[in-house]
Amino acid sequence: MIDFIDRFLNKITMYRLTLYALLFLLASAFGVSFFGALSFSPASLVLSLAIILGIALLVNKIFSIVFEAPTNVESVYITSFILALIITPVSPSHLFSSAGLGFFAWAAIWAMASKFIFSFNKKHIFNPAAFAVALTAFTIGQAASWWVGTLSMLPFTAAIGFLIVRKIRRLDMVLSFGVAAILFSVAFNITKGVSPITSLLRMLAETPIVFLGTVMLTEPLTTPPTRGLRIVYGAIIGLLFPPILHLGSVYSTPELGLLVGNIFSFITGPKGRHVLKLKEKKRLTNDVYEFSFETDRKVGFLPGQYMEWTLKHDRPDNRGNRRFFTIASSPDEKEVKLGVKFYPSASSFKQALFSVRAGETVIAAQPAGDFLLPKDKNEKAAFIAGGIGITPFKSMVSHLISRREKRDAVLFYSAQTPNDLAYKEMFDEAGERIGLKTVYTVTSSSGPSGWNGRIGFLTRDAIREEAPDYLERTFYISGPRSLVNVFRKTLKEMGVSEAKIKTDYFPGLV
Repeated sequence: MIDFIDRFLNKITMYRLTLYALLFLLASAFGVSFFGALSFSPASLVLSLAIILGIALLVNKIFSIVFEAPTNVESVYITSFILALIITPVSPSHLFSSAGLGFFAWAAIWAMASKFIFSFNKKHIFNPAAFAVALTAFTIGQAASWWVGTLSMLPFTAAIGFLIVRKIRRLDMVLSFGVAAILFSVAFNITKGVSPITSLLRMLAETPIVFLGTVMLTEPLTTPPTRGLRIVYGAIIGLLFPPILHLGSVYSTPELGLLVGNIFSFITGPKGRHVLKLKEKKRLTNDVYEFSFETDRKVGFLPGQYMEWTLKHDRPDNRGNRRFFTIASSPDEKEVKLGVKFYPSASSFKQALFSVRAGETVIAAQPAGDFLLPKDKNEKAAFIAGGIGITPFKSMVSHLISRREKRDAVLFYSAQTPNDLAYKEMFDEAGERIGLKTVYTVTSSSGPSGWNGRIGFLTRDAIREEAPDYLERTFYISGPRSLVNVFRKTLKEMGVSEAKIKTDYFPGLV
């Protein structure tokens, strides 16, 4: 079952998954309210959603024209759906009350405005929905009820939350948030005579801990770039999640906790988006191309990290107009480079990327990831790459060559044929300049004439033979999910500890 889920998740982008998940929650709420399990009617939910979405689309369009910024309709839908799930719907008869049209409009306007006004180098700082409902509470005295965090909605929220966390692989951050929120709340309630079990059950059944922790906490543009910072980020928001801490009459709330976390992320993380202009596109193998981009300013990243890329195009498919790609260039190079594999049934994003001409631009943001070279230069390493999963190692090795820095490293690089080995000349050069040992293997049943490398799939015997001291090495695995899973299991069976296995699920396969 889990393999089926993973295959599904591998075919859809995180943003489109979140969009569908929120639609599922709204549809579930419609059904639950129909049976009277929520405090409002299905008609009230539809009316409220229509108002929020309509105003948000209009305001987003206006701001995009004023600020001359590209629009992302997918993002507008996601923010609008979140607002509809945390602001209590009103009936048509109460539409013009203080909790009705004015509340919805004010929240929708400021959710969209926050992306443009409270931004740095074209990157918004705050979660738009959290910012909007925090502002409505302070300005017009209307607060979000977070009605999605009720017992009747918990099964649906838990289901979509599992899928989102499974997709984005941020369980560490979600757990740090959940543990901090639960421990702080339970400890406080014990002082009030409430048992830990009762406190925990109330938190799950009466608060939006699952929704905020899986849907809103995980927004990529407002989360820190590395694992350690993400854990701290989750803990900060978790501590501020229960309404316990206060400054005068202002108590901590889910939205305020998230905004404080956003500020921490902004301070500790990369600042802004980058407008990258295509300089050159060249073919590396039969189906792999390298894109070289000139930057509007220096892009700060570490070898092995990835960035989120946005490319507006007509009629995007269900994989959307945003994608994560590992950077193939070294931080020492002037250009930012991507190595991209194009499949016969390429997504609309990749088709649009392939059609980008020299001088045209793409938006990139948030260098992130922990798939990094060991800080200890004396630590032995082994790299395992399958297909286009070679890109983070290309970045690492290019960096080492430019720094003339030698490392005790072995690269196992597998492709279908020798002609499918990208960057082979550079890795061969690395052997002479920095001592990198590269073991090529092709999976075609019989090697071509003149081929001196290995034939067949990489095996544990080959790893033992080429790296006899493999138990002393830290292994880095990059490639398709299936390859990563297979070699993680193989290495564990060979006695390599979990702590010495680092994986990089290459997200650009769809």
